[in-house]
Amino acid sequence: MLSFIPTLLQLSCLLIPSILPVNAYPAPGACTGPCNVHDPALIRREDGTYFRFSTGNKISYASAPAVEGPWTALGSVLPDGSIIDLEGRDDLWAPDIALVNDAYHLYYTVSTFGTQASAIGLATSPSMDPGSWTDHGATGVSSSEGSPYNAIDANLLIDGQTPYMTFGSFWTDLFQVPMNADATLSAGEPYNVAFEPEGTHPLEGPFLFKFGDWNYLFFMWGVCCGYDGAMPPAGQEYKVKVCRSEKVDGGFVDSDGIPCTEGGGTVVLESHDTVYGPGGLGVYDDPTLGPIMYYHYVDTDIGYADGQKLFGWNALDFSSGWPVL
Repeated sequence: MLSFIPTLLQLSCLLIPSILPVNAYPAPGACTGPCNVHDPALIRREDGTYFRFSTGNKISYASAPAVEGPWTALGSVLPDGSIIDLEGRDDLWAPDIALVNDAYHLYYTVSTFGTQASAIGLATSPSMDPGSWTDHGATGVSSSEGSPYNAIDANLLIDGQTPYMTFGSFWTDLFQVPMNADATLSAGEPYNVAFEPEGTHPLEGPFLFKFGDWNYLFFMWGVCCGYDGAMPPAGQEYKVKVCRSEKVDGGFVDSDGIPCTEGGGTVVLESHDTVYGPGGLGVYDDPTLGPIMYYHYVDTDIGYADGQKLFGWNALDFSSGWPVL
C-alpha cells in the first residue's frame, strides 16, 4: 500500500470547509439501461418495481429494480393512440402517474406543438404490466384557441378526499381544477395558480408535492425544446422553479414572498456544468432515498437534440423549508 503524505494545500482542503457558489448543483444521479427520455414520470409498485413513463412512442415506459436502473423498455402504454378525437391523438405527451383507489392512473396530453387545441386524457391499469392499460379518453380538462390556458402537462395530487389536477403551459400559465372522487373527470372550473407577467409567459409542467405542512408547486420556466435547431438566449432555456402554500388550491409564494401569480418562483435547478435545460420534472417520496426530484436534461458533451435528452434525478433536502438538491 502506498503511503499518503498530504501537501499543505491538501491539508487546507481537509481542514477548511468547502465554500461552494450558490448555484453549485450536484451531478444527476446514475442511470443505466434506456435513459433517453423526455418528460419522465416515476412511480414504484408495491413489489418494489419502478416504472418510468415518458413522452413519445404513444407514451413510452420502462421498468427497473431501482431509480438508477437498469431500466428495461416495456413498449407503449397506448399503442393504438388515444380515443380522444383531436389532432395529436397518435403523438401523446407529458405523462403523469398516480395510484388512485387501487388503480394506476396515467394522465396524458393530446395536442400539437404551439396550439391550444388540447385535451388531457386518462388510461388506467391494475398493475402497469404491458397490455393491461385501458384508455378512458377525455377527463373534461381541455382547451381551444382563445382559452386562457393550454390543457397540457397534467399532474394529480390527492388532498384528503379531494383530487386536484394542476396543468398548463404558456398563455396565462398554470391552472388547477378539482376532480371527482375517482379522479377520472373534472369537477369544477379551472383557476389560475401561477402566472409570469413578462414576455411570452413561459411557465409549464407543474408538479404539486406535499411535504410536511407545505404544498410545493414545482414548475418549468423557459424554452423547452429544439435546442439543436435554435438556441435560446442565455438563461432563457428550461429551469425548475418552486413556490409553496399551506393550501393545496392557491396562495403559492416563493422564498422572497412574491406570489406565484405575480411572477414569483425560486430556482431549484438550472443549467450547470454539462447539464443544460433541465425540466420535465416530477417529485417522488422514495421509500429508501427519501424525496427525489427527477427530470430530463441535455448533456452538452452528447448533444442538444430532443431525442438525446437524458433521465436525471437527485435527492431533495427540505430542512430549510425549501427544496434543495
